[in-house]
Amino acid sequence: MACWCETNDKAKTKSIADAEARIKDLETKIEELTATSARLNTEIDGLNKEIAANEKALADATKMREQQLKEFNAEEADALNSIELLGAAVETLGKHHGASMLEIPDHVAISETLKHELSVNAAQYEGVISPSQKLQVQAFIQSKVMPGSSGSSYEPKSGAIFGILEQMKETFETNLAASQKEEEQNQRSYEDLKAAKEAEIAAGKQQVDTKTQELATTDEKNAQAKEDLEDTRNTLSADEEFLLMLKEKCSVTDEEWEERQKTRQTEMQACSKALAVLSSDDAHDLFKGTFNPEFVQTSVSHPQERSSAYAVLMDASKKHHSPRLSAMASRVRLDAFTKVKKSH
Repeated sequence: MACWCETNDKAKTKSIADAEARIKDLETKIEELTATSARLNTEIDGLNKEIAANEKALADATKMREQQLKEFNAEEADALNSIELLGAAVETLGKHHGASMLEIPDHVAISETLKHELSVNAAQYEGVISPSQKLQVQAFIQSKVMPGSSGSSYEPKSGAIFGILEQMKETFETNLAASQKEEEQNQRSYEDLKAAKEAEIAAGKQQVDTKTQELATTDEKNAQAKEDLEDTRNTLSADEEFLLMLKEKCSVTDEEWEERQKTRQTEMQACSKALAVLSSDDAHDLFKGTFNPEFVQTSVSHPQERSSAYAVLMDASKKHHSPRLSAMASRVRLDAFTKVKKSH
């Protein structure tokens, strides 16, 4: 029993110390994993916001680019149409250079072309056509004939209209070339922006995937650590309860052992006293006086000695509640001395 108590006491004490150390480690681990989980959630949320912002920026840029392209296509179409009309007028005047306007075919169409251009695209001619040129054009538009004409040739004045038309055509061609160059630059800028935003979006999504996986692993480890912590605490509680029971039981066992040792010592002392009574000189003399070799006696009665031994054993059995001494006292009264001695 002492070996069992000692072995289990050491084992459970060590188990409790190990559990307490493991609980401390697990609590630290859980705290770290919880902080990591919170950090990853914050980072993922921030990345998702960045991705959303980049996607919105790209969508806005795409929408703006589509609007720019739409406006450019419309302006380009108008410019090409104006260039075509002006080119036709220049070609017509070039073929009939030096003739009266009335002699020029489609002179009315040329007049309408000039009227359209000065009204619709007036802004493009600011600073290009001088006020005097505008007056000449307006006079031609109104009368379809150069001012002062009576059907004769007005080469200088028809040449002036020809020059204005060429100047207007060159202005449109120059503006169209600049507009096309600007469109190319806008397209390149949009493509660069698109590539950059798509790269940022892809990188952000990759980081989100990586951190989401890390978050899942962290949360799984955290859940396992919490489960281990609960199991370890339950084990610690059971070990502490067992150790408490063990100490109580072993303490009681030690007390019982001490009590039994005292009881056995008392029994031995009582038996020694009884034996002393039975083995005294008086008992020996009495035995010799009653012994006759010619007769074999099967029992000898020694009432005084039996009573003394009986009294000693009974007192001891009552005092220490010893069934063994009580049984021995009864045998003193009933059995032969030799059996009592043998029992002792």
